[in-house]
Amino acid sequence: MFIHPLSDVQSEQIGDGTRVWQFSVILANAIIGKNCNICAHTLIENDVVIGSNVTVKSGVYIWDGITIEDNVFIGPCAAFTNDKTPRSQQYPESFSNTLIKTGASIGANATILPGIILGENCMVGAGAVVTKNVPDNAVVVGNPAKIIKYI
Repeated sequence: MFIHPLSDVQSEQIGDGTRVWQFSVILANAIIGKNCNICAHTLIENDVVIGSNVTVKSGVYIWDGITIEDNVFIGPCAAFTNDKTPRSQQYPESFSNTLIKTGASIGANATILPGIILGENCMVGAGAVVTKNVPDNAVVVGNPAKIIKYI
């Protein structure tokens, strides 16, 4: 495991071979699998589970309630949300759960709304805004994201 000295890694639940780069923050209860690459300028909150062989590119914040299975790619500045009705200084009793299934790929600057399931091996195009679940092997693009094909 490699943890850059300019990162703030509080979790001890990080798998062998995982690399965490500078200016990343990983809170104490986060779980991260083996052989992941957590790039610079990322944030991973407490109630997060990340599988093995996951790539999280720079500028990605993974909030409470998000589970990411194995072999997932998350492109630069992809945005996750976990509160359907956010208000300043008002917090829900629990956050929506989002599941990113094995082999999914999320393009740069895509936005994933709360409570979404991204199916196995699906692909979310760059800049897409995902407002509904994405089936296994589907390719979605646009705002709102729509299926354009299956792979």
